[in-house]
Amino acid sequence: MQIGIDSFAAAISDPATGLALAPVQRMQHLLEEIELADQVGLDVFGIGEHHRAEFLDSAPAVILAAAAARTKNIRLTSAVTVLSAADPVRVFQEFATLDLISHGRAEIVAGRGSFVESYPLFGLRLEDYDELFAEKLDLLLAIRENTHVKWSGKHRAPLTGQAVYPRPLQDPLPIWVGVGGTPTSFVRAGMLGLPLMVAIIGGEPKRFRPLVDAYREAGRRAGHSAEKLSVGLHSIGFLADTTQQAADDFYPGYAHTFTEIGRERGWPPTTRAQFDAVRGPTGALLIGDAETVAEKILYDNEALGGISRITFQMGVSTISHQKMLRAIEILGTRVAPIVRQELAAANPPRKVASRK
Repeated sequence: MQIGIDSFAAAISDPATGLALAPVQRMQHLLEEIELADQVGLDVFGIGEHHRAEFLDSAPAVILAAAAARTKNIRLTSAVTVLSAADPVRVFQEFATLDLISHGRAEIVAGRGSFVESYPLFGLRLEDYDELFAEKLDLLLAIRENTHVKWSGKHRAPLTGQAVYPRPLQDPLPIWVGVGGTPTSFVRAGMLGLPLMVAIIGGEPKRFRPLVDAYREAGRRAGHSAEKLSVGLHSIGFLADTTQQAADDFYPGYAHTFTEIGRERGWPPTTRAQFDAVRGPTGALLIGDAETVAEKILYDNEALGGISRITFQMGVSTISHQKMLRAIEILGTRVAPIVRQELAAANPPRKVASRK
């Protein structure tokens, strides 16, 4: 199982003081966090895409390219690319360039996004939300498959054989589909044989099992191998030396963020009781010390029938840079080894008989 981190490059104000880091300082901290994640052996770091005042990730490929120059092994991915509001030609060019800079470590997680500001910003109609994504994903996959592309659709001028350059080092460039809770999105990803990244930020992960099963069944019916139908999990999480410290450090900023979002969406204010319930043994939040979080990852893996990647979203709360670095260190040096050891013990490699 690959273990990593996702970030939205949040510039959230401290709920206690009302102060926020200057954007230039927050970006420097983010690059240091990615660099440390690479050093402690984490597998992947993702940057989201938003077009709001509280996030600095409107150009994720630029951030990832800066990180590529400072890292050696960690895979660098979007989390997610809001493909519905983007030009697939440009998206492919940006991530193919990132792939060359990083010597083959780039990935795309394509999704529709949970916020809608990008649609009017780029002159698109929210009513076309799903149709835009389906059409643009089709074009993105066509570009990945062929240098010279012939394609036509409703929402973009056709391509009549034009070449799309540069081509990435990886062939094919990895493209995941990021989903929330829409059944048709799971089925579509399965039919296309694309790996699935499931965002679970509340409730219990086990309730997503029927959707994951539908993804796998759709992929099987479409003729894709089980190995090709990978499932990843994106969850909110944070680590500290004790579970109580992790919860106490993370809660104030978490409550502030989700209460603000709730005002836009009609949710009630977030309470400590709700937070503590969702960070319980079967809840979605991965918050605690190394042993507690490792146990929850193993639980999620079983609940969803096996996952190949899990990424932590730590940036929805206001956390000091030093505490964030400590959380990354714990994730890489303590949590990941526990999870890998337990999974290896549960699934020992098969012995192949030698021929004499």
